[in-house]
Amino acid sequence: MGQAVLPGNPPVEITLRRSARARRVSLRVSALDGRVTLSMPHYMDEAEALNFAREKSGWIRGHLAKQHAPVDVGLGATVMVRGQEVAVTGAQVRRVSLQDGALLVPDNAGMAAARVKAWLRLDAKTRLAEAVDRYAALAGRKVGRVTLRDTRSRWGSCTATGNLNFSWRLAMAPPEALDYVAAHEVAHLVEMNHSPAYWRVVARICPDYEAPRRWLKTQGHRLHRYRFGD
Repeated sequence: MGQAVLPGNPPVEITLRRSARARRVSLRVSALDGRVTLSMPHYMDEAEALNFAREKSGWIRGHLAKQHAPVDVGLGATVMVRGQEVAVTGAQVRRVSLQDGALLVPDNAGMAAARVKAWLRLDAKTRLAEAVDRYAALAGRKVGRVTLRDTRSRWGSCTATGNLNFSWRLAMAPPEALDYVAAHEVAHLVEMNHSPAYWRVVARICPDYEAPRRWLKTQGHRLHRYRFGD
């Protein structure tokens, strides 16, 4: 892995990746955070690959222009909480709380981002634990450990030993989307695949799963635009 910069206004940072399996040079713009990756065969000269990126600069900038701008979370910023945009507001409070369409945080700008992130993680942990227990009872299965991470490629996962992993950013999604992901992973305790039998389990324990699943596919990338200074 390496880094390069595509000149222009503004300059675009590109991550360079060599792959033994790649047969040609290719570009990818992440829908999650706008990261631009240039993949190339291991034998290709780096200058040749960068030349390809320069030729495709219009395509790269076009994709970046369609994406939501990153949001640095802090006092005065707007962040999504449970599917709604709320203002991060400094107040004379001892702990973060959601009140009347605002996320109230102790009035300390330097700590605001960390406090909002910690509140979101706790909110996700609490609500996912409840949803997992509810769906596990419906599925007739026992759950192992539940872990929260900041994953980029998936909202949740299930291990062969019954441990479930989730993205804490689901706290920002509509409640029904968080619920669906919990049901999705619990269903893997019954069918460790995505076969028709698996989707029948999902439909049995979470009948209205299609709308939240669609929201995550079309809007979920918005949850990754929030940056918490870490």
